Amino acid sequence: MENEPDHENVEQSLCAKTTEEELNKSFNLEASLSKFSYIDLDKELEFKNDLIDDKEFDIPQVDTPPTLESILNETDDEDESFVLEDPTLLNIDTIDSHSYDTSSVASSDSGDRTNLKRKKKLPDSFSLHGSVMRHSLLKGISAQIVSAADKVDAGLPTAIAVSSLIAVGTSHGLALIFDQNQALRLCLGSTSVGGQYGAISALSINNDCSRLLCGFAKGQITMWDLASGKLLRSITDAHPPGTAILHIKFTDDPTLAICNDSGGSVFELTFKRVMGVRTCESRCLFSGSKGEVCCIEPLHSKPELKDHPITQFSLLAMASLTKILVIGLKPSLKVWMTFPYGRMDPSSVPLLAWHFVAVHNYVNPMLAFCRGDVVHFLLVKRDESGAIHVTKQKHLHLYYDLINFTWINSRTVVLLDSVEKLHVIDRQTQEELETVEISEVQLVYNSSHFKSLATGGNVSQALALVGEKACYQSISSYGGQIFYLGTKSVYVMMLRSWRERVDHLLKQDCLTEALALAWSFHEGKAKAVVGLSGDASKRKAVVADRMVEILFHYADRALKKCPDQGKIQVMEQHFQDMVPVIVDYCLLLQRKDLLFSQMYDKLSENSVAKGVFLECLEPYILSDKLVGMTPQVMKDLIVHFQDKKLMENVEALIVHMDITSLDIQQVVLMCWENRLYDAMIYVYNRGMNEFISPMEKLFRVIAPPLNAGRTLTDEQVVMGNKLLVYISCCLAGRAYPLGDIPEDLVPVVKNQVFEFLIRLHSAEASPEEEIYPYVRTLLHFDTREFLNVLALTFEDFKNDKQAVEYQQRIVDILLKVMVENSDFTPSQVGCLFTFLARQLAKPDNTLFVNRTLFDQVLEFLCSPDDDSRHSERQQVLLELLQAGGIVQFEESRLIRMAEKAEFYQICEFMYEREHQYDKIIDCYLRDPLREEEVFNYIHNILSIPGHSAEEKQSVWQKAMDHIEELVSLRPCKAAELVATHFSEQIETVIKKLQNQVLLFKFLRSLLDPREGIHVNQELLQMSPCVTEQFIELLCQFSPNQVIETLQVLECYRLEETIQITQKYQLHEVTAYLLEKKGDIHGAFLIMLKRLQSKLQEITHQDEKSKEDLSLKDVEDTMVETIALCQRNSHNLNQQQREDPVYGKGKLGEIQGLILGMLDTFNYEQTLLETTTSLLNQDLHWSLCNLRASVTRGLNPKQDYCSICLQQYKRRQEMADEIIVFSCGHLYHSFCLQNKECTIETEGQTRWTCYKCSSSNKGGKLSENSSEIKKGKTTSSQAASEPVLDPQQIQAFDQLCRLYRGSSRLALLTELSQNRSSETYRPFSGSQSGSAFSSIFQNENFQLQLIPPPVTED
Repeated sequence: MENEPDHENVEQSLCAKTTEEELNKSFNLEASLSKFSYIDLDKELEFKNDLIDDKEFDIPQVDTPPTLESILNETDDEDESFVLEDPTLLNIDTIDSHSYDTSSVASSDSGDRTNLKRKKKLPDSFSLHGSVMRHSLLKGISAQIVSAADKVDAGLPTAIAVSSLIAVGTSHGLALIFDQNQALRLCLGSTSVGGQYGAISALSINNDCSRLLCGFAKGQITMWDLASGKLLRSITDAHPPGTAILHIKFTDDPTLAICNDSGGSVFELTFKRVMGVRTCESRCLFSGSKGEVCCIEPLHSKPELKDHPITQFSLLAMASLTKILVIGLKPSLKVWMTFPYGRMDPSSVPLLAWHFVAVHNYVNPMLAFCRGDVVHFLLVKRDESGAIHVTKQKHLHLYYDLINFTWINSRTVVLLDSVEKLHVIDRQTQEELETVEISEVQLVYNSSHFKSLATGGNVSQALALVGEKACYQSISSYGGQIFYLGTKSVYVMMLRSWRERVDHLLKQDCLTEALALAWSFHEGKAKAVVGLSGDASKRKAVVADRMVEILFHYADRALKKCPDQGKIQVMEQHFQDMVPVIVDYCLLLQRKDLLFSQMYDKLSENSVAKGVFLECLEPYILSDKLVGMTPQVMKDLIVHFQDKKLMENVEALIVHMDITSLDIQQVVLMCWENRLYDAMIYVYNRGMNEFISPMEKLFRVIAPPLNAGRTLTDEQVVMGNKLLVYISCCLAGRAYPLGDIPEDLVPVVKNQVFEFLIRLHSAEASPEEEIYPYVRTLLHFDTREFLNVLALTFEDFKNDKQAVEYQQRIVDILLKVMVENSDFTPSQVGCLFTFLARQLAKPDNTLFVNRTLFDQVLEFLCSPDDDSRHSERQQVLLELLQAGGIVQFEESRLIRMAEKAEFYQICEFMYEREHQYDKIIDCYLRDPLREEEVFNYIHNILSIPGHSAEEKQSVWQKAMDHIEELVSLRPCKAAELVATHFSEQIETVIKKLQNQVLLFKFLRSLLDPREGIHVNQELLQMSPCVTEQFIELLCQFSPNQVIETLQVLECYRLEETIQITQKYQLHEVTAYLLEKKGDIHGAFLIMLKRLQSKLQEITHQDEKSKEDLSLKDVEDTMVETIALCQRNSHNLNQQQREDPVYGKGKLGEIQGLILGMLDTFNYEQTLLETTTSLLNQDLHWSLCNLRASVTRGLNPKQDYCSICLQQYKRRQEMADEIIVFSCGHLYHSFCLQNKECTIETEGQTRWTCYKCSSSNKGGKLSENSSEIKKGKTTSSQAASEPVLDPQQIQAFDQLCRLYRGSSRLALLTELSQNRSSETYRPFSGSQSGSAFSSIFQNENFQLQLIPPPVTED
């Protein structure tokens, strides 16, 4: 991380000096002026490896990195900020970058594709980095720009350039020059010149701030003397006429400048003065005909770097619409690099920016160029041969399109996107530090100049499209500050100092974030740091002091903001959110004095806060981050946890605490009362170097129940285990429960513990106490673990005299306690002698144990008074032998006693030593717990190399002798064993198996693959007679499985097998074999015969017998017979197929009839389905149209009665009814009744239309019964048969006319009526039989077989 300029120190020094001194200092030294543009370079170029991203640049480790002085010989006491040293002095309105949120001017462009990119969300950088940038309005300059526009018609601002002065160009050709006090020093040009030249489109100030170049929209260039305000040059022929000046830039050489016009060309301007005459020579560097350049950037170096080897080349970067070029102007024109863009959005703006950075302990310029949403970084350096090399660095991918890129220092860049949002980015980590909305600036865009509107708009469409978002001349950087030119104002952005950033968060009431940010400054992990100078320790001290101040404020706020009322849980939650922060940072700052004095006293004012504070200490104590505290706090901590009944937590805390923090007497008493034995041991050991007293206390708890033979409680078992672990730790030199015993105390502690264990009697012993109570208690509690503790201790003992005496004495005591007492179990005694055997087997053993004791143990284990604990005694003896105790016994006697006691594992152990493997088989077979393991044992002996042929033969012979036992034990395992190792002796094995059942099981396991043994049947090479023997046994013992087994067997002869099945009268099996042989007819005859016999059984058996079962047998036999025929019918010719069934009998005679019936059935079924489908379609179509006709509203043709010709409202006094028919005629009911237009139908009176009935005398009557009565509704009773009323009949007639022919439904209706004269015809109105004429007699009748037209409802 590069260090930034110390603005804080500048501000402090400013307060101590007068304003005049500061302003003079800003202008009387050229070096000071030149440093404004690189105010942070001295801090950034401190070559420390921890401040540079090693991953980005692959930096090798160096032992002694060079210092700043060795490179630049710079001091940091001259660097000062330009405009913003004192906001009150310069009349700057400081704007909080997070206090406003207005919509951007550019954001209203809905067509901007970056609006879609912005859907991607980034983490909230404000909570992590705070407010990085300070956003300020230059009120003085802004006011005078507006005033100049009003008073002198200067026009709107168009361009800005900043050095030690600020130059603002206007649209009417004026250049306003302001000093550091924002006072207007010069107003260059006039509106008349502006009318001739157009708006100022570009500005540039040289290094010494003595000259100003102005480029105009109509192509002219002027040079001004900034000291006198005189016009020095007016250049009109430097480039082709009719093009606007887009960029004009001074180089480090004051006689050399570069300009770029709207034609895309770049020109070099050389200023000369010959005989008092100022001239300007122009040279074209890049022609717009080869590609339009829209951005240029010469490399500027500060005076301290004027001797840098790269400066002699006077590098210039140019960005065209397709590529980037880096050229050298000196000593001769040369192109050093060309870099194509690739595919880009044509509306995106090319951007260029130079800056000097420190890489690999060298300072070299880095060029940043971007277009769209990707920023590339190119490092430019000169090698020893004088050539320039350009290397590409890590690029930056963004989620928005850029319109400006500005270096604020070598590590921090500021980006402006297309919707006028600023993004502050840390270059090396590519982390976004802050986002600032600057839409209120109302940024000036240079679009009109890129379109060259002042000269008629004679530019390419591509350049005009890029110019839509161009703002090159509206943003200028200088001295770590960025100036933004708005339509009525000038704003400046700069990095806040570290203290400002922290204070800004405090003003926002973000205390936690302020502490986190300050800690990042303290640890050197913060980004864009300004104002921290000096070495690391000095910087940490400054930040730590500020953090302490914040912590005090934080504590006061926590107490002040605490809710006075409400539940106690609310207060606890409040302090649980606040107090841990105080504890965290106090401990991080290593300020325990502050934590346990002022902070603790402050928080103790509130009891809830005090409790939360004490609870917060627990995780730090347990993680050993806090090992010491004041006795008062420790006392309060213990009391607090006691009150909350959290004694286990207290114990865990005590064992991690420094003993000097504890009141030993208080803690010991509390531990004993609450049974906190770990804490008690810790206090005794660490506080008083006393290791025996805790043991005595624990023995007093567990010894009485053990001596009385009672079962220990869970708590007592835990205490006993603690005692064993404690003894083990003491003997091993480790502290309990954590850490190590001091080295000088280790031998003393060991001796004390041994002396304690081997005491003859305990303190305050009763007369009945047995000798060696401590050893006896531990042996009764857990013999094995206690002996393991002793074994580990013996391992650590050195072979000195005292150690040998201790070991022998312990062993003697163990033997005396256990052997002379009968209250120990065989397992416990065995553990002792196993322990002794291991010790005696060591090569450097010095112990002596009487051998007769081992014989007594053997007698004890092998000759018990009862058969209890058989497996336990055997296991104990086996462990004893495996531990080396076998040398203590006579082997023959041991084997005899083991066989007598049925200790077969002991026998196996002994036979294994003597390589008598065949006898081990007997051990397995006799041991009911391990008899099934004999197969694996035999397999291992026969397959694992290392055993002789004689040994393998003896094992196999023993296996053959016991083959019947093996088969009866596990037939599958026995068969697999034989097939694996002795496949050629299978017949010998078969002869040995005299028991037919065992032989059957063996052969089934061997031959039936379904049994699951993994044997390759091809390798067995068995004769078919073996398989046939198995089949015969299968017929005897499992006849139901013969067919299933034959389907999976392979090696058998069919003729012999058929004879076997016939012998046992298995007809289904015989038929299966005949079918397999190919004798289908024979198989069929057997099945037919079996079917006949089954039928005969049914006919001869009683009715009350098993009728259902017999029928089921017949059915199964019939199914099998049919299946036989179906399986083999495809293999028979036509004659063979007909021979059994179709060729004989009556079935062959009616074969044709049956086939014909089936064909007729298929035809009629298809006909029925088709007819049904047609009827359903016709019926649906007819009903839909009928419903539409019936429900259609009635529309009268006239508003008068068709009989009396009077208005239907003629009789207002009479309650006369109006009747409307579907034909459109309207009548009064009285008039219609006089004409006798009524008919009686099933007891109901229905109306008919007078006109329609009189005009249709010989045909159908149009009858309508749809009466509309005022205030009345009539309902008809349901008839016994479905009858259509006259209105429905008329609607149906209209439907028929619509259809233009007879429907299929009508045809079927008439056909049905012709068949039955009684069938009711519902679709005729008042028709007589004589009037009826058949539709089939109509000469226009046509039969239509297409579906009816589909009409919508």
